[in-house]
Amino acid sequence: MPSFDTVLEADFVEVKNAVDQVTREIGTRFDFKGTGAAIELKEKEKEIILHGDAEFQLQQIDDVLRGKLTKRGVDARFLDVGKVEKAGGDKVKQVVKVRNGISTEDGKKIQQVIKGSKLKVQGAIQGDAVRVTGAKRDDLQTAMALIRSELKDLPLSFNNFRD
Repeated sequence: MPSFDTVLEADFVEVKNAVDQVTREIGTRFDFKGTGAAIELKEKEKEIILHGDAEFQLQQIDDVLRGKLTKRGVDARFLDVGKVEKAGGDKVKQVVKVRNGISTEDGKKIQQVIKGSKLKVQGAIQGDAVRVTGAKRDDLQTAMALIRSELKDLPLSFNNFRD
């Protein structure tokens, strides 16, 4: 039975490289000289922490980060930006989570899209992925196109395509 997996995972090596580039740019840019501007990557928690003197500075760092990620082929929709928090004194910080894995609600949305399409395919949530199976490859390819068009807010990818 042909099948494929619908997944939501960023290329974390590219994310790490983009954060390194942003760190270098913060060190060389004139408007960041002598300030508390910094960026930090926590790989285990899959989150990026932005540090700055003001909320405006955090926005500048975020813009640079999004630009570097886009150049490296990582979709900016993977970033889940948190609230700006006080970090002591006049410093502020912001936690940006890198989304990895399809949440249960998004998995249910994918299943609803598949069921509502009247295609002869089935979707099953398996952990943080959704496996779609069907009798024909053409139906699976139509399902891929349908999922991409219906769920534009998620940077979904498809892997593990089997005949």
